[in-house]
Amino acid sequence: MCAMRAARTPRPLAATAASAVVAVLLVAAGAAPAAAESVELPAVRVSLAADEPCATASTRQADTEPWALTSLGASRARTLSEGARTTVAVVDTGVSDSAPALSGRVSALAGADSDCVGHGTFAAGLIAAAPDAGGGAGPSGLAPRARILAVRGTDERGGVTAQRLADAIRSAADEGASVIYVGRALADGKAVLSAAVAYAGKKDALVVAPLAPDALPKDRSGKVVRAEPWYWPAAAPGVLAVTDFGPDGTRPDNAPVVSGADLAAPGDAVVGIGPAGKGHYIGSGASLAAALVAGAAAQVRARYPDLSAAEVSQRLTRAAYPASPPRLDPYAALTTVVPEAAGTTPRAEAAVVAPDAPPEPRTRALIITAASAGVVVLVAAAAVVIPRGRARGWRAADS
Repeated sequence: MCAMRAARTPRPLAATAASAVVAVLLVAAGAAPAAAESVELPAVRVSLAADEPCATASTRQADTEPWALTSLGASRARTLSEGARTTVAVVDTGVSDSAPALSGRVSALAGADSDCVGHGTFAAGLIAAAPDAGGGAGPSGLAPRARILAVRGTDERGGVTAQRLADAIRSAADEGASVIYVGRALADGKAVLSAAVAYAGKKDALVVAPLAPDALPKDRSGKVVRAEPWYWPAAAPGVLAVTDFGPDGTRPDNAPVVSGADLAAPGDAVVGIGPAGKGHYIGSGASLAAALVAGAAAQVRARYPDLSAAEVSQRLTRAAYPASPPRLDPYAALTTVVPEAAGTTPRAEAAVVAPDAPPEPRTRALIITAASAGVVVLVAAAAVVIPRGRARGWRAADS
């Protein structure tokens, strides 16, 4: 297995470096970074400034299976389910219909079939990109037979508001998506986004969202803004909230720290497709981890079509690798026998103490015992006295 690492770039810095190239070190599984080979991939963005050009096809490709897929056992899980007959809505910057790995499986609402930023297409690829037809070992999705419904939750350059994101979630639910991936985490919009999630839940759609933004912005002084205690829609009831981890099992030092994740999935130095061509991009953040969870959810919904959205969420979390938070395990989610209800801690039965014995039987027993002892004493005495009396002729001792 090879792992690919890239530094997580805060959003304001990313906005000034549209053509930044990330050097990716290929490392052996469980080993220190190797210096033998490197692949340079462009970084996927979450938004673009007004004067920046749109993302284009990457001219570079990863030629080994990305560490994220290897760590999840993706090839093994895909033997059981590839997400056929499921529709995953991607609520993000759009999904390009020019991406070869998604060819023929993308439908879109309101012009969302173009993606200037590239983030939505990248996420859709983690969910459902088809493996390289030429036999290459590059990135592919967990559910390569799922259909993608592109719903733009931002403007064309990645700008977002809570209302726009909520409207997109509702539209995705109305279109019958069984899984709704949301690529953003907002510090505001609790009421409107919670209502949108509840609306999707009534239509049996599972909403999967990042626990926190991929990176925190900076204030005017250049200091990184402190993370909020929660973000939306991830904090809304019914959402499967996802955080990320890297190739070494930990999170980057500058990643937002927020508690309350339902699941964790690979999200640092993740390799995926671009908006056009067969080249690859690289990115980091909880939004990418959430895309992988959405792909696993599509696999589960395809294999167990009678499960509700809530039951799919429970299967993913209860079958996950035990950690804090639990880590996504697609194969286990597809095979584990999950109990209908969560287990409870067994309680010991109360000890039964016999009541005190009534005093009457005990008194009676003591009297009988004493009487019996007296009889024994009398008999013993008689056995000594009578023979002696007979021998003395029953005379007194001094006569």
